[in-house]
Parts: sequence; C-alpha cells; structure tokens
Amino acid sequence: MSIEFQVPDMTCGHCVKTITGAVNQAAPGATVTVDLPSHRVTVAGAGEADKIEAAIREAGYQPARV
Repeated sequence: MSIEFQVPDMTCGHCVKTITGAVNQAAPGATVTVDLPSHRVTVAGAGEADKIEAAIREAGYQPARV
C-alpha cells in the first residue's frame, strides 16, 4: 500500500531529509520516495496514513493526502 502527500512547503534537500527522517521514525521499514519539483512524498509499506501525516506535520510541514 502506498500513501501519497502533497507537501507544498517542501522546497530543498534539507526539507527532503527532514521529512524522510520523520517518516522513517513513525513507520520503520517504510520506503519514502520524494519528488521535490512536484512537492510529492510517497510512502510505501506503512499502514497508518494519519500517523505518517502527523509525523510530517510535527517536522514542521503541511502535508495534504493526494
């Protein structure tokens, strides 16, 4: 199962690293794929979308499920 988020305030490599780390902490073993130009984050292998979204928010970003 994949969960996709639009994260408009993700603008640089630091943002990617921060979001990836937050998702990995919330869902160990999940695969995080980031498309920075389109501001999309895809998480595969994580069961709880709400938990992933909360982790991204806690990292300081505003994700929206796609």
